[in-house]
Amino acid sequence: MIIGLSVNQVYLAIGFTDMRKSINGLSLIVSEQLGHDPFSGSVFVFCNRARDKLKILYWECNGFWLYYRRLDKGKFQWPSGANQQSVSLSVRELHWLLEGLSCQQAQAHKPVYGLQNN
Repeated sequence: MIIGLSVNQVYLAIGFTDMRKSINGLSLIVSEQLGHDPFSGSVFVFCNRARDKLKILYWECNGFWLYYRRLDKGKFQWPSGANQQSVSLSVRELHWLLEGLSCQQAQAHKPVYGLQNN
């Protein structure tokens, strides 16, 4: 999955997206519905109604990447938000989502910062 990309931010498009949309349709959703710049270097993630397919849109240097993931069994734990168009995630939380976990893991180990070797 997206290893080595310099990602600014990850956004999930809340609700469900027609998976027949390709790069042009998804970039229009990003700019018109979500209010973000699709050329910003951020990752935009879309899910279908059955929650077994994802599309990830990412701009790199001179073109878009379009990642597509289809599960043979199971569903993605897609968040729902009544008043939101998108949810911001960290890359770590995106990896959780792609692994089948909730992107708001309450039980995950929190990162430790500022350690010193005594």
